[in-house]
Amino acid sequence: MTEIREEEGWKPLKAGGFMAGIGPLHARRRQDGGFTYALETGEAHANALGLVHGGVITGLVDQAIALVAWHAAGRAPVVTVQIDTRFAASAKPGARLEAKANVRHVAGSLVFLDAEVCEGERTVALATAVMKIARKGGPDDRQ
Repeated sequence: MTEIREEEGWKPLKAGGFMAGIGPLHARRRQDGGFTYALETGEAHANALGLVHGGVITGLVDQAIALVAWHAAGRAPVVTVQIDTRFAASAKPGARLEAKANVRHVAGSLVFLDAEVCEGERTVALATAVMKIARKGGPDDRQ
């Protein structure tokens, strides 16, 4: 396992909740101004086959998507409406998984995004998602 280090630009995030249970989560600013989110995996992330559990990968990509949508929504709360994850390869415990997400389109209170989870140069998963901007007090709050 390679250690995520602050001198390489990684900063720990206090994501809390579910991510605190599988994290810690780290972030690093990319040259294009976006962020990459990283998770160091270990034996606790393994499934019965000894590979990183798909739920861990999906949890990482969902968190990355939510953070990017949150920024796109002017830091308003967002909730996942839909996420489609396609697994391209497996990862073994000890892998550093890095997730990147990009906004494809914003329409009213919906944010459409694409994301990728990689181990180094190898794509582990691809995802598309729809996030809802959850402004408090609206008739369709999902809180």
